[in-house]
Amino acid sequence: MNPAHTTLPDPRAHPICRTRAVVVERPETLSLRELELRAPGADDVVVDVEWSGISTGTERLLWNGRMPHFPGMGYPLVPGYETVGRIAATGGASGLEEGQRVFVPGAACFGEVRGLFGGAASRLVVPEGRVTAIEENLGERGTLLALAATAWHAIERGEQLPDLIVGHGVLGRLIARLVAARGGAPVVWERDPARRTGALGYDVIDPEHDDCRGYETICDVSGAAGLVDELVGRLAKGGELVLAGFYTEPLSVAFPPAFMREARISIAAEWQPPDLAAVRELIDTGALSLDSLITHRVDASEADAAYRTAFSDASCLKMILDWRDTHE
Repeated sequence: MNPAHTTLPDPRAHPICRTRAVVVERPETLSLRELELRAPGADDVVVDVEWSGISTGTERLLWNGRMPHFPGMGYPLVPGYETVGRIAATGGASGLEEGQRVFVPGAACFGEVRGLFGGAASRLVVPEGRVTAIEENLGERGTLLALAATAWHAIERGEQLPDLIVGHGVLGRLIARLVAARGGAPVVWERDPARRTGALGYDVIDPEHDDCRGYETICDVSGAAGLVDELVGRLAKGGELVLAGFYTEPLSVAFPPAFMREARISIAAEWQPPDLAAVRELIDTGALSLDSLITHRVDASEADAAYRTAFSDASCLKMILDWRDTHE
């Protein structure tokens, strides 16, 4: 490795100030464009991206135009908040070294092109405080750290571990694995037979075959607003429903069943740095596995087809874009 105090290059002369990036131009229209990066400062690091993940939750909403308004939201926009790469240069104050592998939860470095997420690009300029050094052996699985931290945040939001998890996509699987790692024995609902495989330490069933109406804590990652009343009806008295999906439709609840159960409903928002630290420790000790969650991998040059597959193919749990050839 090179010394930690690597001098950042002159931004006026070095190709480090340009990047290839996925750009969602407008709903259902995506391009791979050459963009100019903002000049790196003393508190920034420059990251050459190796892999970025495609989120089938929030990024699908950006893709189909159903994402509710948030500050910074709009088109054109660089998506992606699940990125792993290597430090290409650093201002010297971060303690990070050139060549070190890091996780990046998105960036905003693309000038006039929005970077509300901003991780799907070949090169990024990021404040040093936003990147996290990771172990070499994590490789592409490091892209899953954002979802793992989201899963941890969701189960920490409830007053006790979920005994029912709704949805067996990547987030549902990570929540179930975390609950099992902490001694729980959750049931997972999944309607799609193709997604009922891959359980590690828990059971996955069709909700039509579940008669239980005494769950203490239900964690819903489906994003289906219409399920709320059914899930409230499955709670024990005083039980809690944790909403950990992303819901584009208004949420409502029939009051009498919720009243009779004295139900509690809470919302889990985005992960925080302590959540990331917690799951990194579990991964490092082997208590949490990230295996068998990445199912599809394509070169970043095929980004358009990759996004369409990620959003339409039920067999695709996690799609990864490989950016390594862009640095040759």
